[in-house]
Amino acid sequence: MVRARKFAWLAAMLALILLISACSGNSNSDSSSAESESAATTASGSKASDSSESEPTKEKITLTFFDKNTGDQFNNPVAQEITKRTGVTFEIQQPTGNPEEKLNLMLTSNDLPDLVLMDRRSDIVNKYIAAGALIPLNDLIEQYGSNITEMYGDVLNKSRYKDGNNYYLNNWYGMDPDPVWSINMRMDILKEFGYGDKAMKGESFTQAEFVDLLRMFKEKYPQVNGKDAIPFTMNSDHMPTVVGTFKGMYGMKNYYEHDGKLELDVRHPRYLEMIKFVNGLQTEGLLDKEWAVNKTQIYDQKLTSERVFASGGGLPSEANRLLREQLGQDTDKQFYAFKIVAPDVDPSQTTYGPRSSLGWDAIGITVANKHPVETIKMMDFLVSEEGQYLLQWGLEGQHWDMADGKHTPRPEVIQGFKDNWNEFSKKTGIRKWTWFIKNGFGQDGTPYDLAAKYERDAIATHALVSMKDSTWDMAIYDNLGPVGGTPDALVEQKVKDLVDKAFTTMTYAESTAELEQAYNKLISNLKANNAEKIEQVYTDNYVERVNLWK
Repeated sequence: MVRARKFAWLAAMLALILLISACSGNSNSDSSSAESESAATTASGSKASDSSESEPTKEKITLTFFDKNTGDQFNNPVAQEITKRTGVTFEIQQPTGNPEEKLNLMLTSNDLPDLVLMDRRSDIVNKYIAAGALIPLNDLIEQYGSNITEMYGDVLNKSRYKDGNNYYLNNWYGMDPDPVWSINMRMDILKEFGYGDKAMKGESFTQAEFVDLLRMFKEKYPQVNGKDAIPFTMNSDHMPTVVGTFKGMYGMKNYYEHDGKLELDVRHPRYLEMIKFVNGLQTEGLLDKEWAVNKTQIYDQKLTSERVFASGGGLPSEANRLLREQLGQDTDKQFYAFKIVAPDVDPSQTTYGPRSSLGWDAIGITVANKHPVETIKMMDFLVSEEGQYLLQWGLEGQHWDMADGKHTPRPEVIQGFKDNWNEFSKKTGIRKWTWFIKNGFGQDGTPYDLAAKYERDAIATHALVSMKDSTWDMAIYDNLGPVGGTPDALVEQKVKDLVDKAFTTMTYAESTAELEQAYNKLISNLKANNAEKIEQVYTDNYVERVNLWK
């Protein structure tokens, strides 16, 4: 017992000494304490042995991203490389149903993701900015966005809000020279009727030449496979395309601009002439009498039936694909793009190719984002040339190689997109995450967009020649209308409905007198529905934008 008490006493004394030592140790510097902790943890094997021997692992950040275009998991090879390079991964959110409805719901409920991608030309962007849901990017770009500044250039200036701030980065920005709309004619018929050389060179056709071709086709082929032939048809599922194609013949744009004012295109001095041309095709039986009810499926069926000579709108790629399947890869019964030029219009002044240099989408950082610096750094990497090739070409050494100073895709990548574009993109990540995309070419002359523009078929290559100089920048006219949800917005919609309905009515008029009567009625209806007020809104917003861009 005595011996036990002796050991207990010694233990108590030892504890007291250790306590005093610990208390006195608190006066040592923080660095000594940190060194002790580092030594202890290193000895236990729970941390790296020496921070100077290896880079510290960047902590991964997960950002929620509402992308109206995709909802797939962010885990393919390109996604993994993005995370490796930036330390950022994404939880992709995609709506079921209407993306704009979901965006409105998120805004009103204040249930915001970290990043949003939305239609740049929609009023939803201004709603988010006005509500304070997006953070201004100017300071972040200045401090961390050297690639953003270099790649976007004047696009940043032109994308500012009226307060002078940038609240988003553009997607699919920069001018794309590829054709938009055209009059598409079958090459075999052009050759048969003596226009083969002209057509193969991609030369333009006058309206008179086009009408003659339609008449010759109708006369020589009244029926095909037991059904009436169709000299010319269109797809009513895309009415803006239908109208825009005919406006392109005359060099008309979104608005009739004169004396510093913007007015509706129906007031253009040549609008009535344009309508009379379309109506003339209808009354002569050269235009498909069912064009106004043609849906996409029916339209494609007609084009692949060999009953149709020409169509209006974008190149009918699906119909051409089906024709190749039916008739062989080298068939000349496919549709090629051409300019049909109105009288007194220079071919270079046609406007078949409206494109916005400011792009399709807006990608912004919301106020819910707790990592704005890390986010802008990630954005800056993806914006860079290196980031563009990663997004659209994949990984070097796996999907492409550098050969003679140029990006060179591996054959299996090209074939993968040919075999099944969507599945190959989803599997590899190439062109899956289309964010901050810039149209055009890299420093080595290869296109950023590998899948769509590295290898072109004969028809797409021909269209670059035949539709040259018809592409124009419509960015200055983007989204000039009234703010959504306002009384003026309702008036604007009524005005648009009147114009759309009148186009079809005038096209189907049975005489010139009936057409002119319908046009005059349209002008009267526009006046009765305060169209002048909406035109003033267009003009005011246009003037404000011109001044902002200076």
